Amino acid sequence: MNTFELIYNVVSNIPKGKVATYGQIAKQIGMPKSSKVVGYALHANPKPVVIPCHRVVNRFGELSGSFAFGGADAQAKLLISEGVIVNNNKVDLKIYQFNFDII
Repeated sequence: MNTFELIYNVVSNIPKGKVATYGQIAKQIGMPKSSKVVGYALHANPKPVVIPCHRVVNRFGELSGSFAFGGADAQAKLLISEGVIVNNNKVDLKIYQFNFDII
């Protein structure tokens, strides 16, 4: 499995109503200093409906300013549709951050 496939596999485990950070994903694939690689992979997501890249945010809970699938507001709309509260293009990680240790 290549690096992008590993990333897609991890992202696919983030449940509806939760988010994870680029750094969390990088750590899960054993490349903790590779947050940017995660971003590149998500930008190239071949199955945006299947691989929920909209559930990945930065370390501050901020949404992508250039969400690739449907424009800048698409990520917020998708998260809101899953019950995530988005304020000023940001989510509260204390409430919505997924804990990979529980899977």
